[in-house]
Amino acid sequence: MAGAPQQPDDARLMGHALALARRGLGRTFPNPSVGCVIVGDRIIVGRGYTQPGGRPHAEAEALREAGTAARGATAYVTLEPCAHHGKTPPCAEALVAAGVARVVTAAGDSDPRVAGRGIAILKAAGIAVTEGVRRAEAEVINAGFFSRVATGRPGFTLKMATSLDGRIALSNGESRWITSHDARRMGHMMRAAHDAILIGIGTALADDPVLDCRVEGLEDRSPIRIVLDRSLRLPVTSKLVQSASRLPLWVVTEVAGGAGSDALVSAGVKVLVVQDIRDMSAVAKRLGDEGLTRVLVEGGGEVHASFLKAGLASRVEHFVSGMALGGDATPAIAALGLTALGSAPRFKLQGMRPLGPDVLASWIKEE
Repeated sequence: MAGAPQQPDDARLMGHALALARRGLGRTFPNPSVGCVIVGDRIIVGRGYTQPGGRPHAEAEALREAGTAARGATAYVTLEPCAHHGKTPPCAEALVAAGVARVVTAAGDSDPRVAGRGIAILKAAGIAVTEGVRRAEAEVINAGFFSRVATGRPGFTLKMATSLDGRIALSNGESRWITSHDARRMGHMMRAAHDAILIGIGTALADDPVLDCRVEGLEDRSPIRIVLDRSLRLPVTSKLVQSASRLPLWVVTEVAGGAGSDALVSAGVKVLVVQDIRDMSAVAKRLGDEGLTRVLVEGGGEVHASFLKAGLASRVEHFVSGMALGGDATPAIAALGLTALGSAPRFKLQGMRPLGPDVLASWIKEE
């Protein structure tokens, strides 16, 4: 059966499903975050998005809300309905069983367990299928999931809050606060939309941060905290370790076992061992093995440089204040060792927005 043509309201209704999908970001790994809207008799009868931990799926939530009103309705789904049996039956089969007449999808699912099989199930049951409605937006939402499927690595976003001249701290270490309350609030909202937040041991020792989400109403959306700590220098008295019993903390290290590792584990820390922590590709693969899809990298400069040199940064979120700190201040990105402009990491601007006295510039990696 050929694909059904797009109808006038499809883009608008898919917009509702995309908004629902964004609600789940940061909470659904290792699964993608999907939104679903079911429309019958020109009204929305069911809504759903992927729930924390990846189950139930968006379609199951929307079908539960729609009940018998799903029969003969149209389902708008931001990702191809799954076709494999896991903890729950395939969503494609659930849509068939519910009697929907038409399914509109945004992006295909690159997971080899699905990859066209979900669409095939729907078409075999006589359901009209329209594909690719607002595909680009859907692919942005689950870019990290697609990355992990294709490469085994999550998607990484570098987040920097700097002065006009790209500095993150004075030479004496003072850094609070370079950007405004509005910018910091947006940074915390970014944390809530990611599976994990990553820093290096230098930042952990210098700032003794908690790395939680401190936006009212989103306190339960704090991501996994990750520290790159080659020789396990993170003290058990740090705020990160002291809060590990309530907020997940992972430490990536080269040290396998020993008293330092045992102390962290006893405090509730998950210790991940890699052979060479300077090999960012290996670190990224290890995080992908844990199911992560979206990681926010908050620094410092050496960590940012490492991800850029390895070509792992797919996005950059750059908060810029109106102050200048000078050449003796700490740069947001450490030395890259470039000898030619042609080899510099390049990003294209996706958008800019004012945040109080500051500006947020959003960049995406040039392919």
